[in-house]
Amino acid sequence: MRAKYNRYLSALRLDRWPRSLAILPGFVAALVLYPPHGETAATAFQLGVRLVVAFLLTWLISTANYIVNEIADAPFDAFHPSKKNRPLVTGEISRGILLAAYLLMAAGALALGAWWFSARFVLSLAALLVAGLVYNVPPVRFKDIPILDSTVESANNPIRFLIGWYILPVPFPPACLLISWWAFGNFLMVGKRVAEKKFLTAAESAGYRLSLKRYSLGMLVAFMVFSALVFLATFALFVWNQGWMLFLYILPLILVYLIMFMRKSLQDREGAEEPERLLKNPYFAIYTLFLILVFLTAYLLR
Repeated sequence: MRAKYNRYLSALRLDRWPRSLAILPGFVAALVLYPPHGETAATAFQLGVRLVVAFLLTWLISTANYIVNEIADAPFDAFHPSKKNRPLVTGEISRGILLAAYLLMAAGALALGAWWFSARFVLSLAALLVAGLVYNVPPVRFKDIPILDSTVESANNPIRFLIGWYILPVPFPPACLLISWWAFGNFLMVGKRVAEKKFLTAAESAGYRLSLKRYSLGMLVAFMVFSALVFLATFALFVWNQGWMLFLYILPLILVYLIMFMRKSLQDREGAEEPERLLKNPYFAIYTLFLILVFLTAYLLR
């Protein structure tokens, strides 16, 4: 019984909770651009509680989306060298129980969101849920369409940004900031496809991800470069509009970070498929911390 319970837990992919931390940039950006007036210790505590609740709701919706992915991808995961061992693929767990869990999580997250937050926050949560459906479920299933597969999957980035943004009662964020955050996500998602195209056999890649049949490795690398350029350009436009000229000097450092990931995509399948694993690499971890410190310094000196 315990073994079967653990198989259901593995299908929920709860270990991917760090991805829900993607709401933090939106929350921080809203605080920076629209700082609360008359902030007190009580206000700071309330914001902290709202951030924790928003994270948990995002994690709940993300977990519901993983259930959809688990069910919709089961026939294709059978072609993947490691994902073929997932419990739904091997028939060890019930699709019906997973669907019931999906409905409970989705309905519960939206209901709690409506109780705690604004309508815009709830719409952002709902958008994250819908993005999971159109990406995974036929007849739409953007996952199987080249270019649109990563483009739609990367929409989760600006959606999560909006979830964090609307923790506060603020207007719609600058469009260039959302585009920049989308482009960064697309860069990572295309890197994942680069690794799959390079390291999976032709039969595995064609069976596992239909869009890979229509990609060439050169096309994917070019799309990755395009995404990196869009990210850098729109981020530069945002900081220029804010008058934060010091941030422009950080762009070469960010470019180095992107090049490091691109090289990893061409050398290591696991690192590209699960970007958060890269932080276990001491070089990536140290450089990430260095970039965060540089950003904080530039902000304080702006």
